[in-house]
Amino acid sequence: MSEFAKTTMNRVRRLPARARYDRDAVYAIVDEALVCHVGFVQDGQPIVLPINHARWGDTLYLHGAPASRLLKHIAAGHPVSVSVALVDGLVLARSAYHHGVNYRSAVLFGHGRAVESDEEKMRALELITEQAVRGRWAEVRRPSQAELDATAIVAIEIESASAKARSGPPGDDAEDYALPVWAGVLPLEIRALEPVDDPTLSPKVPVPGYVAEYRRG
Repeated sequence: MSEFAKTTMNRVRRLPARARYDRDAVYAIVDEALVCHVGFVQDGQPIVLPINHARWGDTLYLHGAPASRLLKHIAAGHPVSVSVALVDGLVLARSAYHHGVNYRSAVLFGHGRAVESDEEKMRALELITEQAVRGRWAEVRRPSQAELDATAIVAIEIESASAKARSGPPGDDAEDYALPVWAGVLPLEIRALEPVDDPTLSPKVPVPGYVAEYRRG
């Protein structure tokens, strides 16, 4: 994939060596995340709201209730900023100053639009479902026309973006390496626990493989 052009909007200024601008790097982070945070300004008030998402090409889809102020704002075509972050580990240094986090993050910028056609709505809902649990869409009942009509879906056309990441061990000051303090990285990951059946589930319905073997990343 191509790179996003560096602009005053998406350029990483703090520790620029950690930045990436190629779409592959940015979108890998977006696609692994379960939740994004959307920032917008309404009546002069900055607001940031979490929401689940899915991507298709350079388009990000969000869905929710028609009364959602976030979705109304995006549907009106206003500019928005979207961020995602994945935490890979806690970086524990010998000094408090050099503690940190191993992470991968992405920030996207663009303008939104309302998704009007039933065909695109259905595609967006499939993408959002598969973003959470791959393989689920093939099993579940498709949304009815009434459910489609009761769901607001917006698309954000991604115009600019950048990624930033940190990995590896802590970097202590030279004089601190002799301190008798443990230092290193405590890795973290999203891990699925044992599935819990719905109390009303028929005992004849087994846990599907894509649930039993669920993984992220």
